[in-house]
Amino acid sequence: MNINFVISEANKILSQANIRYSKLDSEILLSKVLNKERDYIILNSNKELNKESYSLFKQLIKLRSFGKPIAYLIGKKEFWKYEFEINEGVLIPRPDTELIVEQVLKLTKNKSNLKVLDIGVGSGCILLSILKERKEFYGTGIDINKKAINLARINANKLDLLNRIKFFQSDVDNFSCGKYDLIISNPPYIKNLDLKYLDKDIIKYEPKTALDGGLDGLSEIRKVIKKSSELIKNNGILILEIAFNQKEKVKKLLFEEKFYINKILKDLGNNYRCIVCKKILLIDYGNI
Repeated sequence: MNINFVISEANKILSQANIRYSKLDSEILLSKVLNKERDYIILNSNKELNKESYSLFKQLIKLRSFGKPIAYLIGKKEFWKYEFEINEGVLIPRPDTELIVEQVLKLTKNKSNLKVLDIGVGSGCILLSILKERKEFYGTGIDINKKAINLARINANKLDLLNRIKFFQSDVDNFSCGKYDLIISNPPYIKNLDLKYLDKDIIKYEPKTALDGGLDGLSEIRKVIKKSSELIKNNGILILEIAFNQKEKVKKLLFEEKFYINKILKDLGNNYRCIVCKKILLIDYGNI
């Protein structure tokens, strides 16, 4: 059987399973099996597949039909300008999170030797993208998840950044190493009771610890803000990803820790997604 036949067959299976991009996903998975670029699949539709490749492809299609995310099946995901290794121990990077990288680059033009802390580093995609763009910055990534730390280190090595980054397996409460010019974080912010409403791809396969923000969705955000207040330098910048409906509550938490709100940004879906703020020790909050 040739490529055209197996892609058509897989497309039908995924369509029946309500997979949105069934043909694209089929082509990506076959590219994975054959270790070829997707262009090869498109341009060689009459090429025959051997039994081993076909069997592996069917296994991947079956897993995708159950809802397993494509990034976990192929073990990688593009973020910013780079490709990162991904596994089920970490959250899959989203395009909306690139807002954090974008803001860091805008705010640090002509800056050098800045120390950057990423709380909940995951795959390392945010911090490593920043370090690739800012050659004289130094990074520290922390995560409670050992699998995440190991994966972030693999990605740092892949991007030749191990000489400018340190990783620590630690929860946010117990980390107290250094002072930082810039702190970034994409913490868990989904309300516990809202997890069941997430897409099946997300709730079934992505790590709950990277999603669950407690009863009000703010439990981890509170910890990040409090710890950032301790570790950030005066006039340092904190950039947080938040849920679309958390803006006012997070602003209040930031004011309590003497952070001044610089800007609040919307994502690709026009939802509030990212807060940029600055730590200022002396400020008259009565005039805000």
